[in-house]
Amino acid sequence: MILEVAILYIKKGLEKEFERDFEIAGKYISSIKGYKGHTLKKCIEEDHKYILLVNWKTLEDHNIGFRKSKEYLIWKELLHHYYEPFPTVQHYETVIENESLVENK
Repeated sequence: MILEVAILYIKKGLEKEFERDFEIAGKYISSIKGYKGHTLKKCIEEDHKYILLVNWKTLEDHNIGFRKSKEYLIWKELLHHYYEPFPTVQHYETVIENESLVENK
């Protein structure tokens, strides 16, 4: 599995509109072959900064399957005008994974 990571800086004052449009855009990315799920997290210290994490089966599912699709054109139209600067997207593969087996109280 491949993890796509993008740090998103949203134009100040447009955070709520971005979140609304991102929710709409989610249905387009989630329809792509190889899509495994995504998470959008908002930074606590900088309220216009977000991190997007998308799990893909393969790198090609993102770079070719999504980015060359008609769904990507809709995604782009919904979201790209919010970014300043435009985000750098990187991909990661798991080397080590450790999950807690004990519930912390």
